[in-house]
Amino acid sequence: MSPETREKLVEELIGSCQSILVENPGNRCCTYAKDYVSTAEFKSLSNEDVFTFWKCIKTGIDNPDSGLGCYAMTPDDYSKFGGFFDKVIRDYHGDSTGEKKHETDWNTGDMNYDVTKLGQKELSMRVRVGRNLVGFNLPGAMDKNERTKFERRMLPAFDQLKEKYGGDVYSLTPDFGDDGENPNSITDEKYNELVKAHVMFKDMAADPYLNSAGISGDWPHGRGCWQSEDKMRIIWFGEEDQLRIMCMKKGSNLLEVFSNLNEMLNTVESMEGIEFAKNSSYGYVTSCPSNLGTGMRASVHIKIPKLTSDGSDAKAKEVCKPLGLAVRGTGGEHTPIGADGTVDISPSARLFIKESAIIGKLYEGIEKLMAIENELP
Repeated sequence: MSPETREKLVEELIGSCQSILVENPGNRCCTYAKDYVSTAEFKSLSNEDVFTFWKCIKTGIDNPDSGLGCYAMTPDDYSKFGGFFDKVIRDYHGDSTGEKKHETDWNTGDMNYDVTKLGQKELSMRVRVGRNLVGFNLPGAMDKNERTKFERRMLPAFDQLKEKYGGDVYSLTPDFGDDGENPNSITDEKYNELVKAHVMFKDMAADPYLNSAGISGDWPHGRGCWQSEDKMRIIWFGEEDQLRIMCMKKGSNLLEVFSNLNEMLNTVESMEGIEFAKNSSYGYVTSCPSNLGTGMRASVHIKIPKLTSDGSDAKAKEVCKPLGLAVRGTGGEHTPIGADGTVDISPSARLFIKESAIIGKLYEGIEKLMAIENELP
């Protein structure tokens, strides 16, 4: 790329960002990208790195209504394009000091997070984390061969997990090309069954943000999951992050899924050839800056029929935001609430917060939300 071509691209990007921000001032990608391309750091980047940066911000340009609008393509991008990503990250995660560093800590001490103390009965509980391995591109930059290579790297780990927890691997990859058949390949009927049971993720092609970032490419190669025999433990591979590791069950003690997830993570990370990518400031590396740090989402399904009496979650979101809670439908983001007023709630914070604090905030959030619900006529 000639200097003239590069300069023209920069001018076009600045113009696009300024135009987008007129109607979408919350687009962090455009807010910080238009200034970043004039910095000494950006000007020192090689043409190859500039191309990678363009891929990182493509979703924010293609989708003006983005709140973040950027995905990392490799674990190193958070450092390589630090002048951009650091501003986006600290803006989104609320660090006005610019100096916070993430600290990992799962220790909950002697805390008791049994929701029966809050008048709740059995709830659907779920805790998941996003993880990516050292030595691989993040999903947005993976091609079909690398996606399949990653899946095959994980097979020995899944074998060890099956020895400890039982279960099966369900793969959407048709075959391994020159290396032969895929022994874990499943039919479309089985896949749809797993999606309906919330065990497997949906085809990501319907998500314009993931499409623009390249994350949904080469479907269905390198996609699938492992589920334990007791159905409580699941690992997705090939979604927004290389791995989504989760525990879920119905019960009343939030620590049951939290502690089991921690145990499973320690088991996976201790395996030969498995090293989770980390950043010295942001903790565990994820494709989307919103999940950096813990990469954790701890949630429950809870009934709030009064707050959802109009059939929507609008009032619930209004009430939950000051409590630091995010509200989703029962099938995940952008899905409807339950007919009985059931919603999915989870603490919003991921970064600059300890894992142990997230589960505490979920318990506290349930208590505060139900107090509001119960006060309504």
